[in-house]
Amino acid sequence: MNLDFDKLNGLIPAVVQDAATDKVLMVGFMNREALEKTRQTGMVTFYSRTLRQIWTKGETSRNYLRVKDIIADCDGDTLLVKALPDGPVCHTGNDTCFNEVNQQNLSFLNTLEGIIESRKNQLPNESYTAKLLNAGVKRIAKKVGEEAVELVLEAENPDDKRFLSEAADLLYHLQVLLAARNLSLTDVSSTLKVRHTSNANADEQEEAFKRGEKQWGK
Repeated sequence: MNLDFDKLNGLIPAVVQDAATDKVLMVGFMNREALEKTRQTGMVTFYSRTLRQIWTKGETSRNYLRVKDIIADCDGDTLLVKALPDGPVCHTGNDTCFNEVNQQNLSFLNTLEGIIESRKNQLPNESYTAKLLNAGVKRIAKKVGEEAVELVLEAENPDDKRFLSEAADLLYHLQVLLAARNLSLTDVSSTLKVRHTSNANADEQEEAFKRGEKQWGK
């Protein structure tokens, strides 16, 4: 990644976008040190022009921005940082620094994903999530299997509350398993999208073949 830090005297603008919702969260500036720390820690880090020092977003509020990808623009003088926020991004308490609501129908799953990621570096006795992550993929996978069975058993139960409770347990443990594999629901969504596109193309090819048969009387 060839970047031009010279245009703004050692700084480069960084536009932060929610990796799940595509909503623009905020804009900051990075110098080389801030960018390097962002890459090393996985937490968005800026250079404060007021304080003249680097700072990690969320170091006070704990609403960190967890990096998923960093992309340079065509001129190499601006960065697009795709990240998952742990909570409201703006110091005012708003979801974004542009006073926009950053949510979708399944927005809390994104929030939960950020919480699970934040537990990776905590001691096991501080949270159930941290304990699970520390136990490893095999143990987490077993829990996913157990929760799946419990959901199946509740499927014919007319009590929606119990059924939804088991569904929530399954989704949570699945997200923990994804985190243990350094994956996310976004990756699952991308896989589903590829499958949908492939199936749609196959349907189109089949329809074209049928039209060809009709046209040529085959």
